[in-house]
Amino acid sequence: MRRTPRTSEGPYLFDVGVIALAHTDAPVRDAALSYVRRAIAGEIEAVVPYPALIGAHTVLTTYYGRSNAGASRLLENFMDARRINWCDRLSEAAVRGGFERAGAANVDGWDGYYAEVASAEGVNTVVTLDDDFERFEEFATEVVLSPAEFEELNTYLEG
Repeated sequence: MRRTPRTSEGPYLFDVGVIALAHTDAPVRDAALSYVRRAIAGEIEAVVPYPALIGAHTVLTTYYGRSNAGASRLLENFMDARRINWCDRLSEAAVRGGFERAGAANVDGWDGYYAEVASAEGVNTVVTLDDDFERFEEFATEVVLSPAEFEELNTYLEG
């Protein structure tokens, strides 16, 4: 099944889970892959923080069984997408702002950092696998997996 963004508007910030899932063979990957393909093609405006690629590498090798070389190759190819707004915002101010957001919203530090970047970059929607970003009011959250698809992913990862 191929998905397109449902109700939210761009620009879209992609979090680690979406980037990693799109680069797997998981049975529910199309939910994330449709966003990535549309971003690469320039059909949607996407913002991707470079640190998200490092996180995606860890997820691909730790949870999805990709080799270090394979994950590196996939993500380096993704980095070649010229229509994506690659964000290198990892300043002290961005990290501190992310921690402030994480503490206030009771989310992990990565989610606070992504929220900080989303705000600074004028993102309208964060594309994610979980609903933690719904705690932030300044942008919408697009959870790409339904509860049934999330269960299917968990079963795949356990198998």
